[in-house]
Amino acid sequence: MHTKSAKTVVIDSFGGPEVLRVEERPVGEPGPGEIRIRHEACGLNFIDVYQRTGLYPQQLPAALGREAAGVVEAVGEGVTHLQAGDRAAYASGVSGAYCEACVLPASQVCPLPDGISFEEGAAMMLKGLTVNYLFGRTVPIARGDTVLFHAAAGGVGLIACQWARDEGINLIATAGTDEKCALAKEHGATHVINYQTEDFVARVKELTGGKGVDVVMDSVGADTFEGSLDCLKGLGMMISFGNASGKVPPFDLGILAAKGSLKITRPTLFGHIADHETCQKMAQELFAKVLSGAVKIRIDQRFPLTEVAEAHRTLEARKTTGATILTV
Repeated sequence: MHTKSAKTVVIDSFGGPEVLRVEERPVGEPGPGEIRIRHEACGLNFIDVYQRTGLYPQQLPAALGREAAGVVEAVGEGVTHLQAGDRAAYASGVSGAYCEACVLPASQVCPLPDGISFEEGAAMMLKGLTVNYLFGRTVPIARGDTVLFHAAAGGVGLIACQWARDEGINLIATAGTDEKCALAKEHGATHVINYQTEDFVARVKELTGGKGVDVVMDSVGADTFEGSLDCLKGLGMMISFGNASGKVPPFDLGILAAKGSLKITRPTLFGHIADHETCQKMAQELFAKVLSGAVKIRIDQRFPLTEVAEAHRTLEARKTTGATILTV
């Protein structure tokens, strides 16, 4: 099959959800190292919002979206891990996944096992691979260690709760409503904190006997940064991996010394999956967790591709739980 053209979501300027528009774009042949894929579903992530607003600048006009799943239609020269007809899913360093079909580099596209649906594939690649590097590739985390995880009822958070439970890690989860806290608890969080009604720093100190946690995983950014540092025990690691509430402002490195020789890192998924072999291995580890039942991919919101603006509004209003997908 050859998809000649595809509905594609693009922006001509940075701004609110109203700048998103759908246009018909031609879909060509894959070149060396590329594939053409026809999507069944696309994933929605906060990085898409950052790119739409210009927080993460890119050249305009720009196609958005970093995550999708579908069927490979054609492969270019040199691609050996995929062939036409294969089910596949990906989180890509290249934007443009909000579409019916596209040509993209094959390196980060992964064969999708038959036991995982296209919708799950579209909802889990960026989020699940993020959880993989947070728990397995950033700092050593051992069974019995304690991790504080913010925004634990979102797409990344619910996977993280289950991953921690499976690895024997104590996870203290924060969320903004009692319902979201209950969801995190149901998915494996050891303790939950509603940060709207409780002082999360004081509660973390109470839960850890005043010691603090080994690691904080914070995708919220500006609103939680200082409190997150205060939750760490001496020599603890702060992983700042997102900025849903805004970018973390510049700070004095001496604060890390004063608070107990703390460590801090600001990783991105795309740094971890830039290498083809590493990406494929991480995907296999993620698929194994899902196929074993240790991690279930929860999709709580579905929007047609043409209603992408409404999907963005819902995500930004923090009205979502679990993952959100665009259906094609």
